[in-house]
Amino acid sequence: MAVYVDAAIWNWAGHRWCHLMADDTDELHRFAAQLGIKHSSYQGPPKTSAPHYDITGFERDRAVRLGAIECSREEIVAIFRRVRVPNGKIKR
Repeated sequence: MAVYVDAAIWNWAGHRWCHLMADDTDELHRFAAQLGIKHSSYQGPPKTSAPHYDITGFERDRAVRLGAIECSREEIVAIFRRVRVPNGKIKR
């Protein structure tokens, strides 16, 4: 199992943000807990179709030190497609 992060390029609320994803949702939650990220920050079905956390650039640096694999934009999109839950997002 692996955990992945893309570049922290998304500006919001005075921080740069990125995505934390994993091959397995349980692994994703365990890794996020290691980083001290609250489970309430989790984004997955039915809100989004791919399980992930949005994390700050500071948290990203810590994630990489703990073993997360750095990914390009193209790579994280491929991971998103691989781990997404079919029909996971509810359209409103």
